[in-house]
Amino acid sequence: MPYCDSSKYHSNGATIFYRRYGHGPVKVLLIIGLAGTHDSWGPQVKGLTGTCEPNEEEAAPSGVDGGLGCEDEEGQAAGGIEVCCFDNRGMGCSSIPNKKSEYSTTIMAKDALALLNHLGWKKAHVFGHSMGGMIACKLAAIAPERLSSLALLNVTGGGFECFPKIDRQMMSLAFRFLKAKTPEQRAAVDLETHYTKEYLDEYVGSNTRRKILYQDYVKAISSNGMQSNCGFEGQINACWTHKLTSKELETIRTSGFLISVIHGRDDIIAQLDHARKLAEKLYPAARMVELHGAHLVSHERPDEVNQSLMELIKASKSKVNPLDWSNLPENRSGWLDFVRSFSLLKQNSDRTSYLVTAYNLVGKLQLSLLYFFGVFVMGFEHAKNIVIAMKPVRVAASS
Repeated sequence: MPYCDSSKYHSNGATIFYRRYGHGPVKVLLIIGLAGTHDSWGPQVKGLTGTCEPNEEEAAPSGVDGGLGCEDEEGQAAGGIEVCCFDNRGMGCSSIPNKKSEYSTTIMAKDALALLNHLGWKKAHVFGHSMGGMIACKLAAIAPERLSSLALLNVTGGGFECFPKIDRQMMSLAFRFLKAKTPEQRAAVDLETHYTKEYLDEYVGSNTRRKILYQDYVKAISSNGMQSNCGFEGQINACWTHKLTSKELETIRTSGFLISVIHGRDDIIAQLDHARKLAEKLYPAARMVELHGAHLVSHERPDEVNQSLMELIKASKSKVNPLDWSNLPENRSGWLDFVRSFSLLKQNSDRTSYLVTAYNLVGKLQLSLLYFFGVFVMGFEHAKNIVIAMKPVRVAASS
């Protein structure tokens, strides 16, 4: 069975289910996001390796489809790349720890590192989506020597940046997500969360993508099961507590590997501005790639995403200079000099340390107030609409 026992490599270990696809000297580790399983990487596995059939000869666990549900075809990288994707702890066929303290992006990055060790991969291109991007960043900070490159798809900096844009649509989706008890209810919410309406309304043959994807989602959720409360709350905790320190950011941006930050402009979960800021913090190693699409831009625009990933792999192999790789204006890195000098002052002055603490507190308070104000406004509008609907209508007496 393709399992890795990460407890052999770190104290908070778990049993991690994984799959490998393709063959070749180039290794790629794919890290999926919140509530996702390894098969969410189907379009990228197909694009990078040219196959959808796993390498392992062992049978998949009961109730789990061994393949990714797509037909094999010759890809531009077929025969040259081996890909590994896996289920994070708390989801799919991996183990589900009961305590929230056993879920953090650092712990999950150590799971990913344990998997690299288990596979015997000395280095790999590491690509992460959403929460998987946060995990990938932690992995890059913990063991930068193990990365050939880093791609971050639809990612944010975690914490308060995990708050989606607050509007009527998002409030409705959040309410329906929490109420969803069946695969059908969950699938309907997932579609509106992951894709643009334009994409879902496109016709493929006689059916819309919405109808086709809805059936696929219901089948996948029914096969793998709804995510447990422990797993969901644990992974949410990992996103909420995620933060990259200035030292970790410095390690990532100066370790010599190239970075791509790929994002859908219409993402309502991970806001584009947060991804841009993260790319700027990783200058000059980072390139920003903005595509038309939502949170699952990797599915909505697979050819463009796969092209960006292949460009990253080829540029890394060719040892392209980071300054030639980045498409970000140089002046955007100016704030980094301020941060570095501010950090030095923080280390050398207690007074400055108090100022830094106060500044961070005010920043968090501002975001909290903004969030609760948004919730209050939405609640007020909803209550007003109810009152208007219930208000008796005067009807003139007939003559």
